Amino acid sequence: MLINHDTRCALDAVVDLVNTAAPGPDGMVREGLADLPSLRGFVERNDVSGVGDLRERDLAAVRAVRDRFAEVFGAKDTADAAELLNAMVAEAGTTPRLTDHDGYDWHVHYFAPGASVAEHLAADGGMALAFLVVAGERERLRRCEAPDCGRAFVDLSRNRSRRYCDGRTCGNRLHVAAYRARRKGAAG
Repeated sequence: MLINHDTRCALDAVVDLVNTAAPGPDGMVREGLADLPSLRGFVERNDVSGVGDLRERDLAAVRAVRDRFAEVFGAKDTADAAELLNAMVAEAGTTPRLTDHDGYDWHVHYFAPGASVAEHLAADGGMALAFLVVAGERERLRRCEAPDCGRAFVDLSRNRSRRYCDGRTCGNRLHVAAYRARRKGAAG
């Protein structure tokens, strides 16, 4: 599947946002957007452009957008995902426009000029997820299969076979545990 740079960045931001409320290794959900500095860190980590001063209302609004993106990842079918995305993108006041800022070549922003950070995330992230739905690739929106994880990810592997949010942590941990169990069973 061919995904352009902007769509990939928006998908990465959506996943990062959803995972700010994902369970940790102990199964407990910790709030990753606990305060304004953590929201500022999210904005900087994801190079969200055009964000000015952040206020408490921005924090609450971004958390609400996060919850809606999580609903898209958990949608029972494509029609439900499309309905959720349509509502989110419409409410964000989506206004597609061409831009070439910060050293990037021409690309499309979907958020309206002067949009809040939540509207920006809802518009750009919602459109990126919509592109997956339109391409018939909604099944690429996944949750980690590690029993103690559940983090969101977008499976961009060629054969859609990715099962874990991170093969070096969750995948490796489960493979090592299975190996040890096999060795114990063979020795026992």
